[in-house]
Amino acid sequence: MALSGCYLLGFQGKDRGDRIGGGARHGIERERFLRVPQIIWGLNNQKIALARAALTARYLNRSLLMPTLSASLSHNSSSPAQTIPFDAVFSLDSFNSRCSGFVRIAREADVPDGAPAVEVIKGSGRRWTAARDLEHLEECRRQDHEVLEILGKNPFLWPDHWAVREYVTIFQCLELTSSIISDVEYVASRLELASSSRNPSYVAVHMRIERDWMIHCRNTEKRALEKEGKKLSICSSKEEIIDRVRRIESLKRPALVYLAVADVLLEEGESSLLRGWGEDLVPVEKKKLGVLDRYARHPYLIQAAIDYEICRRATVFVGNSFSTFSSLVVLQRTLDAPHSCESSFAYNLVTDKGSARPWLADLSKASLSEISYESLEVSCAVTPAP
Repeated sequence: MALSGCYLLGFQGKDRGDRIGGGARHGIERERFLRVPQIIWGLNNQKIALARAALTARYLNRSLLMPTLSASLSHNSSSPAQTIPFDAVFSLDSFNSRCSGFVRIAREADVPDGAPAVEVIKGSGRRWTAARDLEHLEECRRQDHEVLEILGKNPFLWPDHWAVREYVTIFQCLELTSSIISDVEYVASRLELASSSRNPSYVAVHMRIERDWMIHCRNTEKRALEKEGKKLSICSSKEEIIDRVRRIESLKRPALVYLAVADVLLEEGESSLLRGWGEDLVPVEKKKLGVLDRYARHPYLIQAAIDYEICRRATVFVGNSFSTFSSLVVLQRTLDAPHSCESSFAYNLVTDKGSARPWLADLSKASLSEISYESLEVSCAVTPAP
């Protein structure tokens, strides 16, 4: 039986009063743990959920038990998501080294045999406000049982209490495993070989034209117009993306353009993406670049992680400001080059000259939602299109 409040369900074994290194770093006498539900959806939704779970563990003075991620996009009862452990994607040792003194991710084997546990369910619905959720966390914070397990919703759906800079701390502790980095380096080397000798760099464009995205963005635009009278700029066709990228005046040409797209979700074949770019922009996707086999050996989550790194490293990145993937790429690029308004752009937002708008992430925001998922926030001061 699970309870909605933080109440003990049952004891097993004896209480441990000895000091453990990880627990001592958190300012407590022994290490205590937080266990969370499986983390699902796309790569950056999972990174946000992971960070939210880690920040919750920190708030509760607990170590986060290594969560299970989802290798596939499927996440319904008829076709549950394929699971993948955290340390198959990210280095656990690197995380704990980088985040030492801030928060720790522990293995299930770190939990003492017979440790007492309590199960809780987060509330939901309109009545479960952020303030009420914080009160609930404060109640859980007072519990001293070694394992606290939160049941129910994926942490991405939990109420958010953390500022952007706190998320940044967690994101900077995430390092891909060496095997994934090896594939990233291979793809990067192929891009270098394909680049022009006059411009040995590349532009990365995160093209959100997959069928699931187009349905989502059109429905969102329609609801905003009908219910709030707002005209949102979310959807962009392939032709609009190409035109707005071409109009970016600061692009050094000729330029190689890497098209980051979830190929399996496309309505049309890959070849259609390569047409219409003109002579001075040379588009490539995975097949043309000769790296399709490298991607094919991995599940969707790791394929997305490789693309994320390739987009992060690009000389110029162009994405959709309403996309979580694009938003977190720009967040990371802002950390790498905090004062550059000429290296990242949002093609769904247009300047008065018809080009994609320059884009930096505002790290001072009080909430990650203001600059990431379903946000039209860009901080570079430019004149928008009328």
